[in-house]
Amino acid sequence: MMVAAALLAGCGTTKKEVDPTAGWTAERLYQDARQEMSAGNWKDARARLEAVESRYPFGTFAQQALIDQAYINWKDEEPAKALAAIDRFQKQYPSHPGTDYMLYLKGLISFTPPSAALANVTQQDPSERDPKGLRESYEAFNELLQRYPNSRYAPDAAKRQTWLVSTIAQNEVHVAEYYYKRGAYVAAINRAQTVITDFKGVPIAEKALYLMYLSYDKLGQTDLRDDTKRVLDTNFPDSRYFKEGLDAKVNYWNPINWF
Repeated sequence: MMVAAALLAGCGTTKKEVDPTAGWTAERLYQDARQEMSAGNWKDARARLEAVESRYPFGTFAQQALIDQAYINWKDEEPAKALAAIDRFQKQYPSHPGTDYMLYLKGLISFTPPSAALANVTQQDPSERDPKGLRESYEAFNELLQRYPNSRYAPDAAKRQTWLVSTIAQNEVHVAEYYYKRGAYVAAINRAQTVITDFKGVPIAEKALYLMYLSYDKLGQTDLRDDTKRVLDTNFPDSRYFKEGLDAKVNYWNPINWF
C-alpha cells in the first residue's frame, strides 16, 4: 500500500512537457529558426526547421526549411544528416530554383571530410584517404556545372573540381606504387595507365609514366618500356624521377590553402 501510494504521488507531481512553439505559424517558426542560425545555435535552429517541415509540409517555408536543415547539419558536422536532407529535397522538389545550391552543398560535404581539418597537423596528403568521398564530391560538382553552368556557385565548383581530378589521379598513383613495391607489376601498370587515359593534364601523370617505365623494365618488356620513356621525355623533359627515383618530391595541392 505504501509503494502504491508513493507511485500515485509521483504520478501526481509529474508535469507534462510543454512545447513553447505550439500554435506557432510556419512563418514564425522559420523566422525563429533563422535567428537561431545567425547565433550559431544549431540544435534549436534544427528543432524549429523540423517543426516547420512536419507541421506545415506544403508551401515555401517547408521547402526553405529543408534547404536550411542541410546547411545546419553540415555546419554542425553531421554530414550523414546533411546528405539525407539534400536527398529528400531532390526527390520532393526536383525543379526547385535552389537545386544548384543543394548540389553545391552536396559537393562541399564530401569535399571536406572531418579528417581534412587536421591535414595541416597530420601532414596526410588528401589523396591518401579513401577516394569514395572525393568521387562523390566530384559527381555533385559535375552535375551542378552540367545543369547550371551560369549558377553563382559554378566558378567555385569548377575550381574544386579541378583539385578533385588531380587528387583522385594522385590516389590512383598511390595504389600503382603500392603494387609496384610489392612486385605486382602488371597491376601497377594497369593502375598507372588509368591516370594517363582518364585524367589528362594532371601533374601526377609524370610519376604514373615513370611507374609504368619501371614496371615494364621489371617484366622485361623492353619495347613497351622504351615507348613509355619516349612519352615521358616528350611530356616531361628532364624528369626528376630519373635522378631521384620514386622518392622525388611532388607538389601536392592542399585544398585547405585553396579555399
